[in-house]
This record gives sequence, C-alpha cells and structure tokens, in this order.
Amino acid sequence: MGWRRARFGSLGDEATFHTLHTIALAAPSLRTGLSMESARKATRQLRTLLGAEAMAMTDEERLLHWEGPGAHHGPSVPSQVLPVLATGRPRVMPARRVACDDPSCLIKIAMIAPLTVESRTVGALVVYAPAAATGRVRAVGEVARWMSGQLELSELDLSRDLLMEAEMRALRAQISPHFVYNSLTTIASFVRTDPERARELLLDFADFARYSFRNRREFTTLADELRSIDRYLLLERARFGKRLQFQVEIAPEVLPVAVPFLALQPLVENAIRHGMSDGRKPFHVRIIARDAGAEAAISVEDNGVGMQPERLAEVLSGEPGRSGRRGGIGLANVDGRMRQVYGDGYGLTVETGPGVGTKVSMRVPKYRPGVFPD
Repeated sequence: MGWRRARFGSLGDEATFHTLHTIALAAPSLRTGLSMESARKATRQLRTLLGAEAMAMTDEERLLHWEGPGAHHGPSVPSQVLPVLATGRPRVMPARRVACDDPSCLIKIAMIAPLTVESRTVGALVVYAPAAATGRVRAVGEVARWMSGQLELSELDLSRDLLMEAEMRALRAQISPHFVYNSLTTIASFVRTDPERARELLLDFADFARYSFRNRREFTTLADELRSIDRYLLLERARFGKRLQFQVEIAPEVLPVAVPFLALQPLVENAIRHGMSDGRKPFHVRIIARDAGAEAAISVEDNGVGMQPERLAEVLSGEPGRSGRRGGIGLANVDGRMRQVYGDGYGLTVETGPGVGTKVSMRVPKYRPGVFPD
C-alpha cells in the first residue's frame, strides 16, 4: 500500500505546512554561507513562498543570483541595493526606478531587505512584483530576518570548524615533540645491534606519523584509530621493554563505528606519560571497546600512580593549576570535542585516585546524523 499525503484540518493548516516545508528546503543551502550556489538554491524555494514575480540575492559587492523572468533587470540590482547595504534598512523602490520599457514585463517595484550577520550587513534580498502591498513588504522583511539567522548559523559552523582545526593542531603539537624524539632515539639505538628491528620500528613510526599528521579529518573509524594506537604501543614497548604491558579487547561489531579523529590515542599516551612515573614497577595498559546497544563503550585503563582530584581537574581543564603544572591538553581536547560533537552527556569519565591507577571511559553513538568516517 502506497503512502498518501496527510489531510489538513483547514486551509490555514495547509498554508502553515507549505510555509514550513518551503523554509526547511531552503535552510540547508543558506547554512553553507552566502554564495552563488546557496543563493540559487534558496531563491528557487523562497520565490514560491513569497509569490514573487522574480527574486534576486546579492552579497556586499555583486548579484549572486536572479530567479524568475525579467533577467534583463539583473545588471541594475547592485546599484539598487547600495542604500540598503549602506544603512542596513529595508526600502521599497517605486516603478519609476525599476520598471523597464517592455509593457509586458510585470517587474514594476522592488522590495529590498538587508541580510545581516552579527549586526553587519552582508547582502540583500530583493523581491520584485507588479505592485507593493503592506503585507507583502512585511513578509519580505520577515523572510530576510530568517535568512539572516541561517547565515549566522553558517558563521558559527565555520567558527566551530576553525576552532576544531586549531585544537587539532594543538593536539598534534603536543604529540610530536617528546614522542618523535623518543621514538627516533629508540630506533637509533637498534640500528647497530638489531638492524631488522630498527627497520620494523621505523616502518611502525612512519605509519603512526602518516595517520596522526595527515590533513585534518573530523572522523575516522574505531578500527583505524586502534591500528594507529597499535603502532604507538609497539614504539613505546621498544623504548620501555617488558616493563610496559598492554592488552586490547575489542568487540568486532564496533570496529566500523565512527569516532572523532585522534580521540583514543591521547588517552593511551596520557596513561603512559603520567602513569609510569612510579620507578620501575611493571605498567599495564588495557584498552576495551564493547558493544553497548546503540553505543560503543570504550575505556583505557592503567595500573599507574593515579592522581588526586585536584590534579584531575587541572588535567581536564588543559590549564595550569595551583600546582603550576599544565593540564593535559590531550585529555582536555578529547573531552571538549566529544561534548561538542555528541553533547555534554558524552564527555570523558575518569576514575582515579593516588596509587590505584586511572580509567578513562567514553561512549560513542554508533549512528549519528552528519557523523561519518572519512
């Protein structure tokens, strides 16, 4: 049996549905920012909504798109919107300023409304019609305000992406100095005594570096992240010998799950850096990933020195605390990215105490709209 369109109780309900459906179709393009492509897609939907003869969108300098008949009016649009761009105030241009010599052309007046982002006018919406009406002028203003809201959201999305890029650079900077130096020093120590081992370790280091320092990728699979961690642990094992023991328990069904790029490696690195400071005691790291219904439950556990609650707060903040030691930017970075992507309920959970080791846990939804491994 096929689907049938739902019946609405009144013409008003039908009109409401039509309006909401139209703006829902126009929103995704505007969320990408103000461009020729987004203007083309948005005006196609919004012209129908406003019942306009034609519609145009501009940025601060040029006409982005003309939608509808009368495209011969297009070259005059940039000059028509200049006063609106300058003042940020809407205006209606009369027929004597807009109409052409073609008596059959229905473009007589222009209703121009500013498009603003954070109080800055970034463009204009121009709606053309045979005549002006108070209701239609108000509707154009409301649609322009809604469009401005979508453009502001696109700016926030861009700011978020730039912030994540900066955080990723900070995370890589934290990984590279000490780990690269120690790994290469360890490899060099094997060059004369065990050349074959040195060669294997160098290949492991190349694989790890290729994964960690490639172009930013927002998400990867748990399988890829674990493969990189395996290379990291092999390099650290070469450095610390049998003192470093590690165990990995992974449920096969969670291997394809998408996780934020470099979400697990900092947890393992933090465990080794801070947990192994207790003399020559054997150190164990355990990585577990289990199927938890709609989520993957992942944890990194060690039997190291642990930490006081005050020190844990410093580590998760990423800022220097009263001890004068800087917090672990790796843990702070991962915690912040998890909350940003999935919500505050998905931050890191840390169980620790002096002398009892540390366990860092995270939950990752198996399926999340807009989250795909690259």
